[in-house]
Amino acid sequence: MSRRVVEDEDVDEVGDDEEEENEYEVQDLRDRIKSSRGSRFNLISNDLGLDGSSTSTTRRRMRNYLSRESVITGVKGLSKGIGVIHPDNRWYRVWTKVILVWAIYSSFFTPFEFGFFRGLEERLFILDIVGQVAFLVDIILHFFLAYRDSQTYRMVHKRNLIALRYLKSSFIVDLLGCMPWDNIYKACGRREEVRYLLWIRLSRVRKVTKFFRDLEKDIRISYEFTRIAKLLVVELYCTHTAACIFYYLATTLPPVEEGYTWIGSLKLGDYSYSNFRDIDLWKRYTTSLYFAIVTMATVGYGDIHAVNLREMIFIMAYVSFDMVLGAYLIGNMTALIVKGSKTEKFRDKMTDLIKYMNRNRLGKDIRNQIKGHLRLQYESSYTEAAVLQDIPASIRAKISQTLYFPNIVNVPLFKGCSTEFINQIVTKLHEEFFLPGEVIMEPGNVVDQVYFVCHGVLEEVGLGEDGSEETVSLLQPNSSFGQVSILCNIPQPYTVRVCELCRLLRLDKQSFTSILDIYFYDGRKILNNLLEGKGPHIKQLESDITFHIGKQEAELALKVNSAAYHGDLHQLKCLIRAGADPNKTDYDGRSPLHLAALRGHEDITLFLIQEGVDININDNFGNTPLLEAIKNGHDRVSSLLIKEGASLKIENAGSFLCSAIAKGDSDFLKKLLSNGIDPNSKGYDQRTPLHIAASEGLYLMAKLLLEAGANVFSKDRWGNTPLDEGRMCGNKNLIRLLEEAKDAQLSEFPYRAQEIADKMHPKKCTVFPFHPWDSKEHRKPGIVLWVPATIEKLINTASEKLEFEGGMCILSEDAGKILDVGLINDGQKLYLVTETHLK
Repeated sequence: MSRRVVEDEDVDEVGDDEEEENEYEVQDLRDRIKSSRGSRFNLISNDLGLDGSSTSTTRRRMRNYLSRESVITGVKGLSKGIGVIHPDNRWYRVWTKVILVWAIYSSFFTPFEFGFFRGLEERLFILDIVGQVAFLVDIILHFFLAYRDSQTYRMVHKRNLIALRYLKSSFIVDLLGCMPWDNIYKACGRREEVRYLLWIRLSRVRKVTKFFRDLEKDIRISYEFTRIAKLLVVELYCTHTAACIFYYLATTLPPVEEGYTWIGSLKLGDYSYSNFRDIDLWKRYTTSLYFAIVTMATVGYGDIHAVNLREMIFIMAYVSFDMVLGAYLIGNMTALIVKGSKTEKFRDKMTDLIKYMNRNRLGKDIRNQIKGHLRLQYESSYTEAAVLQDIPASIRAKISQTLYFPNIVNVPLFKGCSTEFINQIVTKLHEEFFLPGEVIMEPGNVVDQVYFVCHGVLEEVGLGEDGSEETVSLLQPNSSFGQVSILCNIPQPYTVRVCELCRLLRLDKQSFTSILDIYFYDGRKILNNLLEGKGPHIKQLESDITFHIGKQEAELALKVNSAAYHGDLHQLKCLIRAGADPNKTDYDGRSPLHLAALRGHEDITLFLIQEGVDININDNFGNTPLLEAIKNGHDRVSSLLIKEGASLKIENAGSFLCSAIAKGDSDFLKKLLSNGIDPNSKGYDQRTPLHIAASEGLYLMAKLLLEAGANVFSKDRWGNTPLDEGRMCGNKNLIRLLEEAKDAQLSEFPYRAQEIADKMHPKKCTVFPFHPWDSKEHRKPGIVLWVPATIEKLINTASEKLEFEGGMCILSEDAGKILDVGLINDGQKLYLVTETHLK
């Protein structure tokens, strides 16, 4: 069964005593258990085969189990996986210190054994066997030791992965180092070649180097002291190894030739080393070490020097190596003075952070998060921004596309978006890592970042009806969060918490919205993808997303109309190519073609026609693009629209023409008539444009209307013709014009001019078969008839329909006798009575 890793690496506090550190570790443990309990419940539920249908009782039992399991984990220092050892387990830490002592002993004793011994003494042999057993135990422990993945920085607890990693790395070398080479040497007949295998044990030096590496990061110890101690150990170890090799070169020659070696021929004062094997071991080692040091320092006093060819070759190689080693030592000492190493910068930054946290009394949870991020930055070097700082922006963009494009293109939020849009997104991303238990977003906060998950798992947590936390969803690789708050401008709805160490890509709100302002089509795709997203949280936010879509479309229509109004063809093309709809209208129902025709932008009009827009679209006031062009005198635009099939469709054309006549704009009237508007269109009072021109005495207007085919015999609701209006106006020229037009129309339709006029615009009336003053008891239903040419015909038709006999007459509502149909208005109520009824 899986368990969450409980980590505590609090080794950087300055001046903390042991009791405070233990309390800090326990509190940190509790904080991490509390922060990760929800996600761990999900993981264990999956392991046990539990699904969403589990009862609340089962969930409570699982939570109780997790609480007990977490406490056990904290007390015993165990980790995920049965039998797996966490590197921070306190007992394993003690073991690392024990094995470090044996590693130091083995690293220094191996060259000494190689040079000065041909078979170990009994006490040294027992000590060697104890050391090899300790290293064998360490090998076994490595098969159960969890490790941190160098790429994802996660702790790996699977036994098979741990074993496979160790087998591929240093297992063979470690196992060979534990072999009893001294016994093997004796068993093989003291063959010298076997003794060379002792050098395999020098691989244990890596434990010493790791110790110094960790010591350098511990800010409780002076960095200068640590570095100087490390350099002294390096220098001492190199000279110690060289001293052992010097002595080995002298002892591997035949006894008769040992006088022809550096130590066999050595004579210091009156003392001779001719029988050096009988000299005390410590004195021999000291002499060899003296030779190695003066050679490394290139002092060369001349008292000890190479004698045979083998020694000369080794000293040449040794001095060449010493030059490199000297440069290394001097460079490191210089770096201590200059203070420029990466580790020292980390230590200084950690020291400043701890002082800041102590001064402001920050909580232990936030302290752990801050220090964890700083360690993560140092150990994994995940911040590439400083590395790429001096590289040109174009190359940085290509690097970002190479690294992040595969992750972003698979995000469901960007499904169906263009490659250009995704490339723009990728170039603005920043990579970040978050440790388990951290809260990235909290509900109610204003969000200015959107995150994309590359590695790891996060959880969205909401509050249930009983006020307890409930996991809404798990965010796995290729997921995203924060986009709803940014796109819809609403507070963050849920808590987003890290379950496993996560590698996230961050995009700030300003960059995101600026890209969406250019790629409108992709922005609409993103909002549609949000609506299609699964989960209850999307359903709850559906109204907000729908509202934002409508708002975005309205803003986009305004931008397109603004470009058309100002004649910005380049901007208009960019907007339409980015997905804007050229037929989309604004709040007044005006399309881009309306505004282009209004302003007379011929190039904009032509481009919109080529885009297939509706050229006869009406706005909320009944205006078409052609009408806008005519009203504002843009003849070239109107000609272009007419050529493409635009027609002058005007709602309530009579009233519109009457208004134009009243304004006295003859040029506008001429353009309207030339584009096919009906000159006999009537307004509210059944008045034609010719009525208005005649009543106002507008001779030129009346002439234009007559030339366009205006009817002189049309009557308004009061029965007046344009000629009647002209006579009341008193304009003699106008009266003459109208009479001439009347004669012309009569000659064209002899004896039928009035009938034709009536048929062109017939009137109707309602005839009732009773007297208008009769009481309600005597009233009967009437009939609706078209008003004929004469009163006699009206009486006969009404009598026939109402089945009246005898002399009849027609009365008005005031009981007035009507003698001429010209006195009857359209829709008037009439009454059919007998002559006797009148008397």
